[in-house]
Amino acid sequence: MNHPLPPRTQLKPTTTSTLSSQFTPKCHHLNLHLILPSSSKPKPLTTTCSSSSPIRHLISILRFIPDWADTVQERGMYKNRALYAHSDWRTHRSSLRHFRHLLSSFSSRVILSLAPPVTFFTAFAAVISAYNSAVLLHFLPEFFPLLRASTLPYQLTAPALALLLVFRTEASYSRYVEGKKAWTMVLAGAHDFARQVMAFADAPSDFSLKKALLRYIIAFPLALKCHVLYGSDIRRDLQHLLDVDDLAVIMNSKHPPRCIIEFISQSIRLLKLEDSRRNVLQSKITCFLEGIGICEQLMGIPIPLSYTRLTSRFLVLWHLTLPIILWDDCQWIVVPATFISAASLFCIEEVGVLIEEPFPMLALDDLCKKAQNDIQEAIAAENSIHVHLVAKQNRHAIKPSPNGRPNS
Repeated sequence: MNHPLPPRTQLKPTTTSTLSSQFTPKCHHLNLHLILPSSSKPKPLTTTCSSSSPIRHLISILRFIPDWADTVQERGMYKNRALYAHSDWRTHRSSLRHFRHLLSSFSSRVILSLAPPVTFFTAFAAVISAYNSAVLLHFLPEFFPLLRASTLPYQLTAPALALLLVFRTEASYSRYVEGKKAWTMVLAGAHDFARQVMAFADAPSDFSLKKALLRYIIAFPLALKCHVLYGSDIRRDLQHLLDVDDLAVIMNSKHPPRCIIEFISQSIRLLKLEDSRRNVLQSKITCFLEGIGICEQLMGIPIPLSYTRLTSRFLVLWHLTLPIILWDDCQWIVVPATFISAASLFCIEEVGVLIEEPFPMLALDDLCKKAQNDIQEAIAAENSIHVHLVAKQNRHAIKPSPNGRPNS
């Protein structure tokens, strides 16, 4: 936080050679005027502090609440979401959820992030109410007008505002659903890809390459998650899964998910497979490429900015004029009425903005861990299930037929 700067200061004479060692600026912005006359004795050196320092000091104070709200919001964006279990669903639909949600209002990042606009418009309503009260009580000269207006404009524009907020939120939710479908496709494709590799690559000489290929398949969702989530550590997620040399190549690439796809493609080429089986495995890479395309599209192309700006401007103008419109009917009640309106409408708009970027809202960490555990469990169970089925088939072949004929 900036402190008020001292007034214009007169410094003692000094030489230019010792200026940097003897002079320590006390202001953030100094205009140093060094005048060297023809004589060897220099004139005094003066400093000028910026006249806008009080304004900057006030701005720094006013910026405290928005900065704090943004910090709360961004910290919530990086919070790890968890997948729901049966107990979570039971709590989710509990009849006490309304009281629980009400009590957790002051810890909600959506509500806390709305502190700047709600506080501003509530304070603005209080100022308008105080001004109108002063005019009615003749505390101000008679030429000061009473700020009031008809409610007809609000009655006409209220449906437009409601539709604007609904369409804004619906557009954001459609992006959330699209991101969820993209990740469902990627994870389902990884499971199917791993199953096909385990079924096709059965040559003993391909055992080590098959094992590496399965690790690459498991690593792809983790790499894609780190690609779409800001602040993710791909080295930490992949260091226990891939070899050191493979991880070094991936870390040096500009696009880790595509680098892993290249590892997968090259590994398939090295497998000793029939062409038909190799083509089937190569076709499974398509779902990974489609997942990258959808995720990057959602990340790089937001809802048209003109739509977002229109919604924001509409809400701001609505609440700036709300105290004037409601004054005749509500008097000082316009202050809590403005608070309730701002908290409600801005909260709806805030939810739309948050889910517009869908990936922080999804439990990607848990989804990737679940996919990794499922594939590794399938790999571990492959041999035991194969041995069990072969033994069962052998027992069925040697079992005598009830009619005396040999089993086919």
